[in-house]
Amino acid sequence: MRTILRIAGLTVVTCVVSVPAFAQWLTYPTAGVPRLLNGSPNLQAPTPRTADGKPDLSGIWEPEKNRPCPPDGCADMQVPLEFMNIGYSLKDGPPYQPWALDARKSRIEQNGKDDPVSRCLPGGIVKLHTTPQLRKFIQIPGLIVTLNEMDATYRQIFTDGRPLPPIGTPAFKGYSIGKWEGDTLVVESTGFPDGEWLDRNGSPLTDAAKITERIRRVNFGRMEIELTVDDPKAYTKPWTITMIHTIVLDTELMDYICTENEKDIGHMVGK
Repeated sequence: MRTILRIAGLTVVTCVVSVPAFAQWLTYPTAGVPRLLNGSPNLQAPTPRTADGKPDLSGIWEPEKNRPCPPDGCADMQVPLEFMNIGYSLKDGPPYQPWALDARKSRIEQNGKDDPVSRCLPGGIVKLHTTPQLRKFIQIPGLIVTLNEMDATYRQIFTDGRPLPPIGTPAFKGYSIGKWEGDTLVVESTGFPDGEWLDRNGSPLTDAAKITERIRRVNFGRMEIELTVDDPKAYTKPWTITMIHTIVLDTELMDYICTENEKDIGHMVGK
């Protein structure tokens, strides 16, 4: 079975075999998987489509892992490059406002002890793209939902033509609407609370932010997500990165609740 552990504010997914197979569906075969002649999944097969011809994003996905996590006891866990530094792929990094750059430097110096996620507050939609936990996309007419292992939460993306709402009450994952431009789902989100972190290094997000995602399922096994952050309170101009997610087969989601058996807070002391 897959188990989710929490070590020093990070998330670790490991495998053990102590739980009887009848207790969960962690090895249950995924239906409808295209296969090669040798029976292995054909991850390069064409993108599946819904009845109306749109790309079907349905499935369980995880971020591409391309870097060992920091040497803090999390063993061989792999994380996306953007998990620690959301602007890793940008030549000069995100265009921080002076206060935002100072905040990030201070948070790094303090070992990220004040990361809201480390204190069991939900992460925002950017961290859903970089934290090495699974997400299940469910796509129906007018709505795409993600069920997230991270915090055992959900996210709704409305594709029924409604506009973004006026913001009365902020939401940790904001409010999201989407539309199709060809085979790309364009998602706009606003309504975030002030004080979210975009990465483990403490890149800030404020309540003035608008996030745009351009999501494209390239083939059966690969999804590309182009993400633009437009937050005039924290950055001097909008900036864009691209991340890759890959399909995960023959398993299911597991609840991850930060406060369950929480033992980290007492060790979050910084320097």
